[in-house]
Amino acid sequence: MRQAEVTRKTNETAISVTVDLDTEDNIAVDTGIPFLDHMLESCARHGRFSLMVKAVGDLEIDCHHTIEDTAIVLGDALAKALGEKRGIRRFAHMAVPMDEAIAVVTLDLGGRGYLVYEATFSPNGFGAIPADIFEHFFYTLCIHAGITAHMNATGRNDHHICEALFKTFGVALSQAAAVTPGHNGIPSTKGII
Repeated sequence: MRQAEVTRKTNETAISVTVDLDTEDNIAVDTGIPFLDHMLESCARHGRFSLMVKAVGDLEIDCHHTIEDTAIVLGDALAKALGEKRGIRRFAHMAVPMDEAIAVVTLDLGGRGYLVYEATFSPNGFGAIPADIFEHFFYTLCIHAGITAHMNATGRNDHHICEALFKTFGVALSQAAAVTPGHNGIPSTKGII
């Protein structure tokens, strides 16, 4: 089974993430930030993988440490669950609309973390959550998971734009991580990822 559990404790946060790429419907996210919980639940639900997240952070300061550290632990858990990546498709490209918004995500699970991100939100952000934190979330996740991601989203409603990004990332991750029946090789000319 391609599953992993990773925990991380610092002076700012205590986070535990469990992922299982081969099962779905076991999703429970509690970060103390309801909007982030909703985004991560949407990512896992549409990506059809199990995700358990428990995060306690210094939200009395702001949400930055909790969101950033959740991305670190989730990225580490995904890398661990993917293992050697034998037989996976490795690449995926997906577009997902949400009303007036649309997100397009292209992924390479080739072990090199990189992010190209184009999404514009209103200056208001999401209440106490600044909109620019989501670019940082995906950057941190990609670096720790070894994922190259090109992400683009447009729309008029900030909630729709952000949710489309998370849903599209989940679906693309599921497709890139899918094991092709009858294939057990490493999808790289190097013989290793």
